Amino acid sequence: MRFRSTNHQCPEVSLREAVLRGLAADGGLYMPAVMPELPAEFFARLGGMTLPQIGFEVGKLFLGEDVPEDIIHTIVAKALNFPAPLVTLSGGFHVLELFHGPTLAFKDFGARFMARLMGYFVRDAEKELTVLAATSGDTGSAVAHGFFGVPGIRVVILYPSGRVSKAQEKQFTTLGGNIAALEVAGSFDDCQRLAKKALTDADLAGSLSLTSANSINIARLIPQMFYYFGACAQLKESASPVVLSVPSGNFGNLTAGVMAKCMGLRVAQFIAATNANDVVPQYLKDGEFRPQPSRRTISNAMDVGNPSNFARMTDLYEDNLTALRADVWGAGFSDAETEHAMRVTKEQSAYLLDPHTAVGLLGLRAFQRERNTSCQGIILGTAHPAKFAEVVERATGARVPVPEPLAECLSRPGQSVPLANRYADLREFLLA
Repeated sequence: MRFRSTNHQCPEVSLREAVLRGLAADGGLYMPAVMPELPAEFFARLGGMTLPQIGFEVGKLFLGEDVPEDIIHTIVAKALNFPAPLVTLSGGFHVLELFHGPTLAFKDFGARFMARLMGYFVRDAEKELTVLAATSGDTGSAVAHGFFGVPGIRVVILYPSGRVSKAQEKQFTTLGGNIAALEVAGSFDDCQRLAKKALTDADLAGSLSLTSANSINIARLIPQMFYYFGACAQLKESASPVVLSVPSGNFGNLTAGVMAKCMGLRVAQFIAATNANDVVPQYLKDGEFRPQPSRRTISNAMDVGNPSNFARMTDLYEDNLTALRADVWGAGFSDAETEHAMRVTKEQSAYLLDPHTAVGLLGLRAFQRERNTSCQGIILGTAHPAKFAEVVERATGARVPVPEPLAECLSRPGQSVPLANRYADLREFLLA
């Protein structure tokens, strides 16, 4: 398969080049040159398929020309070795629990798949690959654990000082080895800007082999499509339309869902559920995209004021706002509304939501009220509540059990390097 840039100003490239570059030479994001479609017989079998089986069949459509089938099978099997169950709440809504991986967040799917794919591509390379990742929380931990110990790869994580939870920070600052964490004096948007500048620095590229592990890298989005198919596979047969509510920050997760729909997945509507950083819901309302400085919220992994994957969303719909609105509905919610949703869900369903999944629940409820229609509503459960225990306990009054892998990270000392919000400082660190 060939991949093209959303800016359409550079030649198409192979999967290997798209993954190892991360960002296209013209500053755009890579997309499949042609989106593949799954045959009807795949959907006839979908209800009886496991997530790794789904991942293999969907994944080989993107990887098959560059990676042998036995390697694809191994990558998928090792990356997706944990469940993603669909849990039903009172009222009939479902939560797709995507937080049963090693770092208790949905980004384990993309990071573990990407690490193994990149490891295959650089297995015989003479030069070490440097992987850059800007994080507002969960990307850093998933990437750190996914790439930890992978031969030939070093990882540099940029995170905003004081703007990630203690649990998130511990997960990517306690590993050492080939993982380095840079604590940036700024916001996530600053971290993302620094990372993008490094990726398009031609002089730096002459000295380093550099790529991204953020959702700007197409290798993150390919495996995120898998669990959308997996969610629908777990639904019972029904005439009601399927509506998927996606807690959204950088919009890679929602873009992966839309890509799955382009491949044939029957989804009636996607909901772009955000916190106060609601530039995409506002765009869907008035047609004006106005990036803004990110606002700090209790759902910090979604504190993104200029989401990178907005370019992919508009590309998929060929800049047709009417077509985008037909598939994607959006709304933003306050911290107070988020805490209230967490408290009510605990009372009514005896279920603990993290603050990001709570935003997804709010989005689904708001959509249903506006449209006054029944649906099979699925909320993407993006993180385990223990990663945000302080917020969850304050909102619900319930003590959050801490899974053993997280407790182990919390007990270890963290190591990070302070970094000024200046590209020259990042460049100097990368070259040192």
